[in-house]
Amino acid sequence: MGLRSNQSQRQRRLGHELRKLREAAGLTTAEAGRRVGLGQAHVSHIEAGRTACPEPRLRELAAVYGCVNEPLIDGLVAMANATGKGWWTAYRDLLDDRARDLAELEHTTTAFRTFEWLYVPGLLQTPEYMRNLYRNGNNNVSPAVLDRYVEFRLHRQEVLVAEDQPTYHAVIHEAAFHMHFVDRATMRAQLAYLVELSQTPNITIQLLPFKAESLPVVPGSHFAIHDLPARELRTVHVEHPISELFLHEEEETNRFETHFRRLSIVSLDPLNPAEQHEGNSFALVQHLRYVL
Repeated sequence: MGLRSNQSQRQRRLGHELRKLREAAGLTTAEAGRRVGLGQAHVSHIEAGRTACPEPRLRELAAVYGCVNEPLIDGLVAMANATGKGWWTAYRDLLDDRARDLAELEHTTTAFRTFEWLYVPGLLQTPEYMRNLYRNGNNNVSPAVLDRYVEFRLHRQEVLVAEDQPTYHAVIHEAAFHMHFVDRATMRAQLAYLVELSQTPNITIQLLPFKAESLPVVPGSHFAIHDLPARELRTVHVEHPISELFLHEEEETNRFETHFRRLSIVSLDPLNPAEQHEGNSFALVQHLRYVL
């Protein structure tokens, strides 16, 4: 079988985690290979994501590395066994690898924490809000292509109502609702939809108002923390105008976790139409629906 020339985020991550385990065990690629009957080059290709690592071989390597963290091993096995051929592969002609990598990552996420200050988070958008965004960002896009963009994002949203519903916690800056990317009617409908979503048990939505008395130092870009069954496999997705990043080093993920916790503390209480006091996000939503 030939070597992969274009690895997915999942394949790169699997190799990275195996390399971390090997290095923690103090073994070289040659030493690790000898213990499981592989050549040094083969181990290197596995760690670079260029070739597959079947489950029996992966478990052999984990044993050689002295790893007894069963949730981590099971998570790595799940990565190794995944084919990457989910619903997102139908959009190969439309979107780049990063968008499909994100969809695959979301498919395995057990808990989301996301911060957004320019847009409503993608997993919470109404179809018309999506349509407005895509149309304004791609003036020459045809109606058929626009429909497929919207269809792709709607497919992504299905993770929130899947059988194993992940928890989803969003902090959205008030600025996102004052942007003129969409018309007023669309924004009002979007606000109403957020209220509806807030009544779903696994979804928490907080608004960060302009009048917040303090604001933690946070990245200027949207970010989302993706928790997986093994904490070691947690991933932070950072959206940037030039490129998108998938971060997974412990120092990086801990830093973003701290950012999100601080943002949640200074934000209004979670959106809840049953609690209409001033400190609740619902009060700000009602104000926005009136002034927009």
